[in-house]
Amino acid sequence: MIRLILLTDYTESFSYNLLKGILAYSRHGKPWVICRMPHTYKQAHGMEGVLRWAKAWEADAVVGRFDNKDNISLLKENGLIVLAQDYKSRFSEVPNITGNHLKAGRMAAEFFIRKGFQHFAFYGYHDAVWSLERCEGFRQVLAEHGLEQNFSVYQRQSVDDVWFDEAPPLLAWLQSLHYPTALMACDDNQGNRITEICKVYNLRVPEQISILGVDNDKIICNISDPPLSSISQNIERGGYEAAVLIERLYNKEETNPQDIVIEPMNIVNRLSTDYYPTSDPHILTVLNYIHRNLGNPLNVDDLVALVPLSRRLLEIRFRQATRQSIHQYISTLRMERFAQLLQATSDPVSDVAAQVGIDNIKNLSRQFKQAKGCTPQEYRKLFEQKEHPDVNPEEESPLD
Repeated sequence: MIRLILLTDYTESFSYNLLKGILAYSRHGKPWVICRMPHTYKQAHGMEGVLRWAKAWEADAVVGRFDNKDNISLLKENGLIVLAQDYKSRFSEVPNITGNHLKAGRMAAEFFIRKGFQHFAFYGYHDAVWSLERCEGFRQVLAEHGLEQNFSVYQRQSVDDVWFDEAPPLLAWLQSLHYPTALMACDDNQGNRITEICKVYNLRVPEQISILGVDNDKIICNISDPPLSSISQNIERGGYEAAVLIERLYNKEETNPQDIVIEPMNIVNRLSTDYYPTSDPHILTVLNYIHRNLGNPLNVDDLVALVPLSRRLLEIRFRQATRQSIHQYISTLRMERFAQLLQATSDPVSDVAAQVGIDNIKNLSRQFKQAKGCTPQEYRKLFEQKEHPDVNPEEESPLD
């Protein structure tokens, strides 16, 4: 039986979902004993206090949100298995529970570019690796599309000052942006912060600033006004894989442990991004029709019939608004919706494809691999939770 201390901030859904994944794995054998240590205990008593608690409790392992200055070697030297949640930076001496943060940033930029935005912003921390890498991934995609010159970044705040009120300089930055702006916040807390300031100072969301967060914390996203769109991450799977690694280290089966990397899954659309940044009413008509009828056959002639434009003029104005041809836009949107449904359902791949209007099944695997780097079956396996059927995101945790 493994005795695990989980030292983190339980006000965040990230920690809650990480714990759910650990619990799911622990049920496969002898149930683990898990002690939830508040993050404030380490702040008050230091690593020596954590070690005293761990010894008294006879802990085998500690998963914690550690600071760079924390002497985590002290825990290792006393025989404890240690995994670090990447709070500010990754550690070299222990495995990290981290994320594919560059990919999350790239996903956000691609999402906004598909909507047709020309101006972009990022709001985050200057001293947190996950914030910096999400910003870099966002920037990379903008550079690839020749849009980096339209990118504004605000990273003056420390992650240690998450609740610090810096409204005046932040407001000045928001008011300096070129509207409409597509803004990625480093996480949902900061996305909510932006929506609050916008509401108080009459900046319209999403018409002036369209906002996207990360982690899909449902409480935070839904207390935002308007509700906050967010990138969902497979955090429970990360917790499950962390528990697998702990058991292997406990049994001395693992000699070269690797980091646990949590992957971003999909973008959960809410009202904070429900906007197409074009003043062209005819293009808005076409975009709305495409999104509402994605599962049906779509061709350019049908779209031309919706607006008083020639085919040639519609194609020109559509590309000006979205930076893509009509065909490219529909194909990319279908592939993204297809990927989201692969994660959300266990339906046969052909049935999932049909739901988003993909009828060329013969070439689907090749096209999907070009877009995502793997086949649909491999992609689904990456995110599926069959390995730990006890995990149900809608279930209540036994610790509630």
